[in-house]
Amino acid sequence: MIKLYKYILGEDNIAPDLLDGKNVIVAAHGNSLRALTKYIENISDEDIMDVEMATGQPVVYELDDNLNIVSKEKL
Repeated sequence: MIKLYKYILGEDNIAPDLLDGKNVIVAAHGNSLRALTKYIENISDEDIMDVEMATGQPVVYELDDNLNIVSKEKL
């Protein structure tokens, strides 16, 4: 699953838009969203089980020029 998210966020997909300063919306649910969050936030296999993810709650990440998380806000 993580390989899939590396592909999705990779140089041919979302990353170029983010690096161009564009806003990107990713819509997912359940385990797909959990896996994406795990990858983006570099959360361990053990710790991801304790992450609360409310249904339908948007999460906004602000990223730096290297696509590292600067801030995270749950709306």
